[in-house]
Amino acid sequence: MKNLAIKMNTWAKTTALALGLSATVSCSGFLEEDVISQIGNDYLNTPKGLNDGINAAYSTMRNWYGTERGNNFTIFGTDIYTNGADGSWKFMNTYTNQFDSQNGHAREVWDELYRGINTCNAVIDRSANVTGINEELLLQRISEAKFIRAHHYFILVQLFGGVDLQLSETQVPTKEVTRASVASIYAAIIQDLEEAIPNLEAKTQSSDYGRATRPAAEHLLGRVYLTKGTSEAAESSDFAKAEPLLQNVVSNYGFELLPDFGDVHAFGNEINNEVIWSVQYTRDPLTNGGGNNAHVFFLMEYDVQPGMQRDTENGRPFKRYRPTDYTLNVIFADRVNDSRYKKSYRDNFLSNKPGTYNTTFDKSKETVTFAQGDTTMWLPGYNMSEAERAKYPYQVLTPELYTERLFPALKKHMDPGRADRTQFEGGRDYIAFRLADTYLLLAEAQFRQGKMTQATENINMVRRRAAFPGKETEMEISEGDLTFEFITEERARELIGEQTRWLDLKRWGILIERVKAYNPQGGPNIQDFHVLRPIPQNQIDRAEGNASAFPQNPGY
Repeated sequence: MKNLAIKMNTWAKTTALALGLSATVSCSGFLEEDVISQIGNDYLNTPKGLNDGINAAYSTMRNWYGTERGNNFTIFGTDIYTNGADGSWKFMNTYTNQFDSQNGHAREVWDELYRGINTCNAVIDRSANVTGINEELLLQRISEAKFIRAHHYFILVQLFGGVDLQLSETQVPTKEVTRASVASIYAAIIQDLEEAIPNLEAKTQSSDYGRATRPAAEHLLGRVYLTKGTSEAAESSDFAKAEPLLQNVVSNYGFELLPDFGDVHAFGNEINNEVIWSVQYTRDPLTNGGGNNAHVFFLMEYDVQPGMQRDTENGRPFKRYRPTDYTLNVIFADRVNDSRYKKSYRDNFLSNKPGTYNTTFDKSKETVTFAQGDTTMWLPGYNMSEAERAKYPYQVLTPELYTERLFPALKKHMDPGRADRTQFEGGRDYIAFRLADTYLLLAEAQFRQGKMTQATENINMVRRRAAFPGKETEMEISEGDLTFEFITEERARELIGEQTRWLDLKRWGILIERVKAYNPQGGPNIQDFHVLRPIPQNQIDRAEGNASAFPQNPGY
């Protein structure tokens, strides 16, 4: 059960880096949430204040996971997704000169992650003054703060490169900031996680659901080492250090791959045996912040098609992210043995607006008539002749008819639990770390070390689960099949739409070539400097010495 109490505190201490000790809302789900205001500076020195402070730090995870900004930074501008028809952020996919230092998403991610970092700094620094709390619990809360701080710096260093490294509480505004080396930031991340791991709960889920646990920290540290291993801070031991961390998560906590891939992201099943750690949301508008909004971005324009109108079940379609031809034709080429295309994408719609209509895209028939619940559209995933499409009493949307408005819609994040069909602020928890990802990261760490037998078996663990019933043997690969290219494709098949792809392509060193090869909207404009995002201009402006002290990334 989820029973982590949440507090929303309004006290804040801001700095030139927006390092606010700003305690907003934290974890959610079935949580009992309170709102507390007008709290003094000494409150954090009390056991209750310390607990509220760490809860406040958790809330800054909601800046990244399930948000428009977090998705735009990780889904757009990759090889597997390009832009659909709508949205004012297409330049983040097309890499035009609109993507500059005034980018609102970059500013919001920067400010809020640093707000969370300084909240963690305050919890850690002030913990020495807290009395009347069990020593074990105190160490756990400090370790949670170190997990969150490491997580935030990991996002920052991947997006921006060297950033300001603050490991103590900023209590008064300051303009004295510098860009630390990438190596020093990775060293701080690793130290935080190594110090946190022994004192976090060693179980699949915390007794207060949503808190960081030992396996969550081990999963994160394993990914940190894999990413560092291909960065400018790389050391020869990085992949070897990643392996036992990821192996421990796989072997020693009781996590399980769900038998059915389709159940992992099923609505109402957000708490399951595959989830290592998730970011908590709620249905309470007072405490939900901006909500988990991933549900709107991956949907096609179903709501103006014959027999259909927008509803909560089918979602509010922003038509933001459209799968590339590479995704549909290469990543999901096998639809006979592999269930992941079928269980990731919506392939049919049922009428919620009965009547007779003129057809819109399928001109193999002039009109269509539907009763409530009749099939209105089918997306078979392959082309048909007009004569073949004409045999069906509904519209058939084949690949040759796909547009920026009509395309296969990812259903992983759909949220029929919203209050009404227009609500943007979703309430589903966002699954940030799950076991299939751990298996794939482990396989990659082993592949990098030439351990082909172990790597192949870990890939096959994921692939056997993804098989249609009875097709498990056909889904297995041999050691000879396991190549780097196969790993990149397998991560796409398993994790598509889960805020990993841009970061994967960047850490692999193939972002530029893959976008040029497979993203026709992004390919013409992407340049070498796009492997880093622009430092927000307001950060440069508020630094002592401006650009001379806090220089912009090249190209922006």
